Amino acid sequence: MNSFISLQRGWRLWGAAVAVLFAFILATTQTVLAKTYGEIEQQRIDSIFPDADEPSEPQGEFKVRTLSSGDKVLGYVFQSLDVVDIPAYSGKPINMQVILDTAGVIQDAYVLEHHEPILLIGIPEAKLHTFNAKYKGIKVNQRVVVGRSSDTNAVTVDAVTGATVTVMVVNEVVMRAAHTVAVSLGLVADDVGLTRKPATLREDIYQPADWIQLTGNGAIRRLHLTRGQVDEAFKGSEAEGVEVAAPEQVDDTFIDLYTAHLNAPTIGRNLLGDNQYRSLMESLKPGEQAIAVLGSGSYSFKGSGYVRGGIFDRVQLRQFGTTISFHDRDFERLSDVYAEGMPDFSEMAIFIVREPYGFDPGSPWTLELLVKRQTGPISGIFSSFELAYQMPEEYLERPQPSAAELAAIEEANRPLWLNIWYQKSFQIGVILVALLLLTVILFLQDKFTQRPHFLHWLRRGYLIFTVVFIGWYALGQLSVVNVLTFVHALVQDFRWELFLTDPIIFIIWTFTAASILLWGRGVFCGWLCPFGALQELINEAARKLKIPQYELPFALHERLWAIKYIILLLLFGLSLESLSSAERFAEVEPFKTAITLKFDRQWWFVLYAVILLVINIFTRKVYCRYVCPLGAALAIPSKFRLFDWLKRRKECGNPCQLCAKECEIQAIHPDGHINHNECHYCLDCQMTYHNDDKCPPLILKKKKRGKQAPVQTDLPPPTLIPVVHVVEP
Repeated sequence: MNSFISLQRGWRLWGAAVAVLFAFILATTQTVLAKTYGEIEQQRIDSIFPDADEPSEPQGEFKVRTLSSGDKVLGYVFQSLDVVDIPAYSGKPINMQVILDTAGVIQDAYVLEHHEPILLIGIPEAKLHTFNAKYKGIKVNQRVVVGRSSDTNAVTVDAVTGATVTVMVVNEVVMRAAHTVAVSLGLVADDVGLTRKPATLREDIYQPADWIQLTGNGAIRRLHLTRGQVDEAFKGSEAEGVEVAAPEQVDDTFIDLYTAHLNAPTIGRNLLGDNQYRSLMESLKPGEQAIAVLGSGSYSFKGSGYVRGGIFDRVQLRQFGTTISFHDRDFERLSDVYAEGMPDFSEMAIFIVREPYGFDPGSPWTLELLVKRQTGPISGIFSSFELAYQMPEEYLERPQPSAAELAAIEEANRPLWLNIWYQKSFQIGVILVALLLLTVILFLQDKFTQRPHFLHWLRRGYLIFTVVFIGWYALGQLSVVNVLTFVHALVQDFRWELFLTDPIIFIIWTFTAASILLWGRGVFCGWLCPFGALQELINEAARKLKIPQYELPFALHERLWAIKYIILLLLFGLSLESLSSAERFAEVEPFKTAITLKFDRQWWFVLYAVILLVINIFTRKVYCRYVCPLGAALAIPSKFRLFDWLKRRKECGNPCQLCAKECEIQAIHPDGHINHNECHYCLDCQMTYHNDDKCPPLILKKKKRGKQAPVQTDLPPPTLIPVVHVVEP
């Protein structure tokens, strides 16, 4: 009784120590350390990559600094002024620090310097920082729209009330600079360069054409919006019900918008006339393009923003994910047009796309119309409408791509996740072979468990493979964070690409999901979890070295099971409020420290992982049994497994207690039944089940068969001696 009480006290002290240590770890992750690379800049880096060493010296054309932890590259940091120079509402550029990870995903975008009067006086600067925070997690080649968009593939971010033009510039700065740097570092493909070589306009092609012909062949494109369509776009937003059309006005024209690329002679000369076209072409510098925009209706595409701030805030152009905003210096009035049969327009303009944008006249582009609805005296919401444009092929000359270029085009057009799968083909192949072997072991477990010596060594070899290859090499350690991410994706915006981008994790998760239905959670926890395998190998070595082993009384052990489920519920509840906060608290898992980072981390993280491994020397897999939230998450669907593969006899538990005593994680109850929620599927009980020299019921049956066998004697069978009769003659 005294030993039981002392055990209880010991485990309470251990639990308290771990809780204090874990709280210390969590608190320390929030600590910001000032280093030599600029106080604010370094604080932002530490908040994203707390394990990073000192940033490297700036390198390359864009002065990019590399962020590393030891020999491992974590990401890159740069300032936007070293990449792009885009004036904002004030006429001066905004300088931002952007942090990218190695996959080309923006981890942080922070304004270091700006001169925007609207943010210096009137609107708290904190709102700009809140806006910038929305770029975290966005890939550099995604399209980001400020406001609402009819493009369902676009990432939309809400504007800062009263500073719409400023945040539109911020959006352009962040995405253009991040994409440019990511391409230069090889983090993402150069969409412009790999899709096709830029086409050139054929200046020798000219055909007289009227308005009907130019609109008919796509040289001039149209966007017609009614007031009802615009009202529909604002439904579900704060601007719903603002400035809505009366029922009899729903079908009235809001704007009738046309656009055309004027550089092509057949388009430009027929619209502008020979003299005006010639004058326009002579004014353009090499690489510059002229875009005509014509409109009529109740909405002006020019607006009056360009008069106040020099930036057109109602129209912009997009190509290859790059958004091109127009300034007053890019605008030319258009008053005389000559195409026969063209309608009347209330406003016409020519916008110049400057050479630094790298505009490709042969590739598709989009003219975006931004419509604003006021929600307050200085606040409003934007919604964008798209007018897609593609130059007719007869006006273009395209170079024929080589075989190498065609291969590059094919690779560039592949989804990003597919390219990653190609890059990790070796790891994928090895993992698939290993999972096939494990499947064979599981399906033929009755055959393997009849050869316990062979199965023991096979299992040890597999656990070493799990730690070294799956864990430390392929970084295939699953985490409860994966579970939380999957649940959130199901209820929000599920996309397979989110999970396919890490092929090793995806393959192991797929196999784990299938194995849960067939065998329960134990297959992953007992065979495929690198940290679990590391614990088991360490404990196995400890047993070989005759280190004493301690087990908790089953009643106490049974109650401690609940801890991991409580941790899982706490993490899930926290994730509903903030997934990023839940990910920080998921450091209760030592997986990142012991497996992903191979103990190359701050000492308090390493200490936490080492304490768990040291305890494991004396009691097998303590963390897995009592703390692991991932194990708890996998145990829940294990209730729906389809088969019971682990065999039991009626004597198991009463009277035989051998398997229950030998189960090293105490997953077998004293009554003999196996708790599949806690079983790690080591198959030790099945080796005993088939061993007629170890399993008591089998030994008893063997003895009974021996008593019933006929008595054998050692006497040889009688020998028949032939009798020879001799007859005398």
